[in-house]
Amino acid sequence: MGKPVEKSAAKKRTGDPDSALNAVFSAYPDPVKAKLLALRRLIFDTAKATKGVGALQEALKWGQPSYLTTESKSGSTIRIDQVKTEAGRYAVYFHCQTDLVQTFRELYPELRYGGNRSILLDAGEKLPEAALRHCIALALTYHARKRKAGRAE
Repeated sequence: MGKPVEKSAAKKRTGDPDSALNAVFSAYPDPVKAKLLALRRLIFDTAKATKGVGALQEALKWGQPSYLTTESKSGSTIRIDQVKTEAGRYAVYFHCQTDLVQTFRELYPELRYGGNRSILLDAGEKLPEAALRHCIALALTYHARKRKAGRAE
């Protein structure tokens, strides 16, 4: 009988990740929430369409919805969130110690960036879907490309 108690205690400590994620999405202002949910769908669709990525794990990291390639380990974590200092703005965040955002700047100079860690978006504007899909695919395959490049040398 000790095991079920341990399991329920552990579940209480960690909470249900789905309900925690739902709570985060529910807390966003409506225009930003709609854009973040569209971005979330785009991330999952891109992962499904990108060879070698596999299933994504959705989790909260630093209180932000985050997408990890835990199954394939092919990519770098992607996070999405509103920009807290600017109403109506939201962003896609990437690991700042990668060259991902630098690559995106070269490919898509028309997008707005936050340093070396994010693509900044405005809830009042249309989602730049094609550019984001490509950037997301590059992030989701980042480690796989690095491994391949390492073997080629």
